[in-house]
Amino acid sequence: MGMLADLRIGDIEIGFPVVQAALSGYSDWPMRVMARRLGAPYTLCEVMLDQFLLTVKLRKRTQHFLYLTDEEHPVGGQLMGAEPEQFAAGARRLVDAGFDVIDINFGCPVRKVVGRARGGFHLSQPDVALEIVRRTRDAVPPGIPVTVKMRRGIDDAPESRDKFFAIMDGAYQSGVAAVTVHARTVRQRYEGPSQWSFLAEVKRHAGSRTVLGSGDLFSAPDCLEMMRQTGVDGVTVARGAIGNPWIFRQARELAAGRVLPPPPTLHEQRDVIGEHYRLAEELYGEKVCGPLLRKFCIKYSALHPQHEQVREAFVKIRSRQDWDAVLDRWYAEDLPGVTPAGEIAEQTCES
Repeated sequence: MGMLADLRIGDIEIGFPVVQAALSGYSDWPMRVMARRLGAPYTLCEVMLDQFLLTVKLRKRTQHFLYLTDEEHPVGGQLMGAEPEQFAAGARRLVDAGFDVIDINFGCPVRKVVGRARGGFHLSQPDVALEIVRRTRDAVPPGIPVTVKMRRGIDDAPESRDKFFAIMDGAYQSGVAAVTVHARTVRQRYEGPSQWSFLAEVKRHAGSRTVLGSGDLFSAPDCLEMMRQTGVDGVTVARGAIGNPWIFRQARELAAGRVLPPPPTLHEQRDVIGEHYRLAEELYGEKVCGPLLRKFCIKYSALHPQHEQVREAFVKIRSRQDWDAVLDRWYAEDLPGVTPAGEIAEQTCES
């Protein structure tokens, strides 16, 4: 494909059009920083409930939700809820915390979320969804872009399709700067392939308005191929970035016309895992960060040639000493890394 155009969201120049998506339980400050350092020009925080934002106090146990540093900008804050009037106050809290973009989640497919009339449920009620968009846009300063994350409908019924386009068109008319579309339905969750042909249709319909694509992006070639096939203005990498922040650097190399870089060597992996741990320890403290990082390192282990043994070693970690022992044993020799073999769907709110 030809040279990729730079991505803009409202008045914010993002640049390279491969960004990190919001991931519930994952895209905290350490993950976002590692993605930025390895080539992501823009990241989004893990989704936050409007009700939570209205009541949370920045104590030690909760400070990580709104924690930002200068090297992250631009960074987006993602908001999810049920009632239109609460979105406005939640959005203002995110702006006050320093987020550069406010992203509204109309896509989360997790059953308990949809069952509480949040996330993907809003795709079934365009009037409420657009009231949320209007209230959020009105509550946020003009210089802060508002974006929307959607799936391609509740299900494959023609009525769902009509509601999708009604929400998308109404959102743009209300001043939304960009729409991100995951090309599965809410009912699908993460089952079956993402329907990239729908993204092409969405982009044709949107014209010059900014559309980002999502779904089944687990490698750098996937990212560029989605843009080539569909014409979307950018892509958001979600599960494919957990334990593999190198995906952004690899995508930049491919887009520049160079050969796809090999997977990171074991020493490169060790350095990134160690820095990820250091950042998590800085934010959460030593007692919390060890168990918290296990879910990331299970993903990091997929790039190790002995990934099953390394995964088991990470699962057993309880302390800083355990972390050091795993890295010393399994990452001492600088062997070539491997390409992760497939992906397991998880019940995380990556919409």
